[in-house]
Amino acid sequence: MSMAALFRGCWNFYKRSNKHVELTLVSCRSMASKTPVGFIGLGNMGTPMARNLLKHGYPVIATDVFPESCKEFQDSGAQILDCPAEVADKADRIITMLPSSPNVIEVYTGPNGILKKVKKGTLLIDSSTIDPAVSKEMAVAAEKMGAVFMDAPVSGGVGAASLAKLTFMVGGVEEEFNAAQELLTCMGANVVYCGQVGSGQTGFGSKAAGKDSEHELRTMLV
Repeated sequence: MSMAALFRGCWNFYKRSNKHVELTLVSCRSMASKTPVGFIGLGNMGTPMARNLLKHGYPVIATDVFPESCKEFQDSGAQILDCPAEVADKADRIITMLPSSPNVIEVYTGPNGILKKVKKGTLLIDSSTIDPAVSKEMAVAAEKMGAVFMDAPVSGGVGAASLAKLTFMVGGVEEEFNAAQELLTCMGANVVYCGQVGSGQTGFGSKAAGKDSEHELRTMLV
């Protein structure tokens, strides 16, 4: 066999082997990205948001204080558990969509809260619209447990939630933004990184001042 033929044979074998390795790595990454996602808060906004995660192939583990909301979502294919702590025990990526600051504090730090059973390295994304100070408090509490908390309040109503057309303003560790974005883009058309924890909430602070926050958001996104 000539040296040229031997070289071509070795090169073709290398390309086939390398292609197999690349495909294996892509496959592993794809499988990892579809691990279960926890979702807490199945209200008018939370339910369509969580449904969009299901539509994108993510197994969803959820809970809510209202049994009827859980039953409806369970019929869509989700796994329902009894409390936030149980969700935290089963999922290392959790999204919360809750009505107010006290609800967020209870869900994260209460007797049956997320932080009772959260695993190290868990990504916690709160899409509730709350006081930025509470977001910062939850981030500190999560960090003590080895988890990462990001605030990601939404702009858009129930219709936008159903159509996955929400806008998310995200605050938190920049290195974790891509991981959060992976999930948020399943539920929204725009995902904007604003800075450190609490800055997502600050992006919607004009609501409290009676300003047109939608106009401000459009200006930021142009």
